[in-house]
Amino acid sequence: MTRLLTGNSTRTSVSHERRLSVGQTAPGTCPRQGTTLAGMNAETSGRTLDEALAEPRPHRNMEAALQPMDNFASTPGGPNGQPLSFWASWNLEDRPRRIALLLDDCQEEYRPYAEQILANLTRLVGTFRAAQTRGDGVAVVWSAWTRTFDDGISNAMDRWYGPQGLRPENPENPVYVFTGAPGMEVLAEIAPTDEEVGGGWFYHGKHLDMFWNFDENGDSYLDEKLKAEGIDTIVLSGLWTDECILSTAYAGNSRGYDVVVVSDATATATANHEISLTVASSTVANVLSTDDVVAYMSNDFVTGERGAVKGIRHPDGRKDD
Repeated sequence: MTRLLTGNSTRTSVSHERRLSVGQTAPGTCPRQGTTLAGMNAETSGRTLDEALAEPRPHRNMEAALQPMDNFASTPGGPNGQPLSFWASWNLEDRPRRIALLLDDCQEEYRPYAEQILANLTRLVGTFRAAQTRGDGVAVVWSAWTRTFDDGISNAMDRWYGPQGLRPENPENPVYVFTGAPGMEVLAEIAPTDEEVGGGWFYHGKHLDMFWNFDENGDSYLDEKLKAEGIDTIVLSGLWTDECILSTAYAGNSRGYDVVVVSDATATATANHEISLTVASSTVANVLSTDDVVAYMSNDFVTGERGAVKGIRHPDGRKDD
C-alpha cells in the first residue's frame, strides 16, 4: 500500500500535484498500449527444447543451458520429484548494477507495525543516500497508502475486505487510512527531503503494487522514474510483507527488474511475514538481511552501465537489441 503528505505547505503542494498526475490511468489509455494479440502470439516459436537448442539463440548462454541448475532441488522418492525447490540464481555482487531502494507504506498511521523494523529502514536509507553521493545509478523511492473511506473508489480490494469494520472508535478495515493527512506522513526518521519530494521520488498510491500508478500516457509512474535512471535492481522494504511487498516484487520482476526483499526491513500485521518471505524467495526475489544489503552497498556495489542487462523499450524489461 502507499501514501503521501508532508509537514509544510511547499511539500504538501508538490504532493498534491504528484497525486493528480500519477494517481490513475488517463482516460482512453492503457499501461500496455500497442500490445496486440497477434504481436504476443508471434513471439511464440512452438519449437521443442531439442529444436531450440540446435543453434545459437539471442541472449542465451548455450553452454550454460546444458548444465544442471545450481538453484534447484527435488525430493527423492517424491511424485515427479516433488516438492521441487527453486531460488535466485544470482547474488547482488555478481555484476555491476543500477539499484533503487523502494520504501512502501512507511508512514505514521502504521508506526506501531513499523517500530520493529524502523532502525533497519533508517540504516538502509542512510546507506543508499551515501551511495548516491559517490556516483549515479542509485535511487531512493517512497510511496504512501492514501485510500480513504470518502475517495469514491470501489474495486476488488474493497469487495475482498468488505464494507464493514469502520466504526471510528474501533476501526478494523485496513483498506482505508483512519487518521487522515497526519497518518499519511512518512515516518519522520526516514522521511524524504524537500529536494527528494520535489524530484518526484515520493508519491501517493492506491493499489498494492507500487508500479500501479500511471501518468497521462498510461505508463507506470514508478517504472518510468526508474527507467530514466537506468535502474535494473530494486530493493523492497516497508509494509506489508504479505500484500504490497509481494505484489510489488512480482510486478517488478514482470517489468524486468532483479528483486531483493529485505527480510528484517519488511513487516506485516498478520502472521504471514515468514510465509511471504518463503514464497518470495522461492519464486521471484532474493531475500536478504539489512546487514547483507548494507555490506553490499558499502563495500561491493559497482555502478553498472545503462541497458547492460535491462532494456527500456519493452514493458517486460527485456534487453534492448
